[in-house]
Amino acid sequence: MTLDIMMPFYGRADHFRLAVESVLAQTNTDWRLVVLDDAYPDEAPGQWLVGLGDPRIEYVRHPANIGINANFQAALDAATADWMVIFGCDDVMLPGYVARVVELVAKHPAATMVHPATSVIDGDGNPARTLVDLMKSVYRPHFRGELELSGEALATSVTRGNWMNFPAIAWRRDSVAPLGFRAGFEIVQDLALVIDGALAGGCLVLDDSVVFHYRRHSESVSSWQAADGRRFREEARFFAQIGDEYEARGWTTARRAARLHLSSRLNALTRLPQAFRNPESRGVLLRHVFGAGS
Repeated sequence: MTLDIMMPFYGRADHFRLAVESVLAQTNTDWRLVVLDDAYPDEAPGQWLVGLGDPRIEYVRHPANIGINANFQAALDAATADWMVIFGCDDVMLPGYVARVVELVAKHPAATMVHPATSVIDGDGNPARTLVDLMKSVYRPHFRGELELSGEALATSVTRGNWMNFPAIAWRRDSVAPLGFRAGFEIVQDLALVIDGALAGGCLVLDDSVVFHYRRHSESVSSWQAADGRRFREEARFFAQIGDEYEARGWTTARRAARLHLSSRLNALTRLPQAFRNPESRGVLLRHVFGAGS
C-alpha cells in the first residue's frame, strides 16, 4: 500500500528539513511525498528539496500565496493513492509511522480515518506539555490498543474537545476527497473535515502506538490567531453552523456539545493574559468565554 504524504509548506526552513528527513527515514519506503509551497518568500527550502533527487518526491510551488485553506485543498486534490496524510511542514514522523498506518488499515477494513498516537514537541524539538495538550488529554478517549469511533459518538467527542493532532491522521482518499475542506475556515478546517467525515458515515480508528511528533510552538498560525482573538471568532461561527447541522440530523448530544463548545471557551479564557493590553482582542475573548457571540 502506497501512502501519499501531502505537505502544504509555508514556514521555517529548519523545521521543513526535519519534516522531510523524517519521511526519508521511514522503515516502510512505499510512500510518495508531495510538497505544495505556498509561495514562501525564501525559495531555498524548495531548492534543497529538489536537490535531493529522490524520485518519490514531487515539488509544486504556487506562483502566488493562496492561503492555508486553499493550499490544504490543493493537497487533497493532488493525492492519487488510496490512502493519504496531510503532513505538517513542521512536524516529525517517527520511523515507524508509515508502517503502522499500513498495519492499521489492514486490520480495520471499515476505517476511513486512522489516527496513530502522537507526542508533542516544542519549537526546538524538546518534549512539550502545554495547557492545551493537558486539555486535549482530558477530552481524548481513554482506551488501550485500538478503538473505532463513528457517527454521532465521533462527532460529539471531537466537538466537545478537539483532542486530535490533525497532521498525524491518515485518510482513505475516496471517502475524504468528495468532502473537501469547508471554505472560509483556516483554523478549524481540520476539525471540520473530521466532523464532515463522521456526518458522511466515516469511521476513525485510534491507536495508542506513538509514531509521530506533533510540534506546538508560538509561531504557528493557530497560536498567533488565538492570541489576537481571530481563532475564536472563527470557532464561534463554526460551532453555530455545525450545531444547526447536528440538529437537522437529529444528533442531539452532538448539538449540545456544539452549543456549549466548552473546551473552546476555556481555551479563550487561558489567552486573556496575552490580550490584556489589547482592548479589541480582549473583548473578542471575553465574548467567546461567556457565550455572548462573536
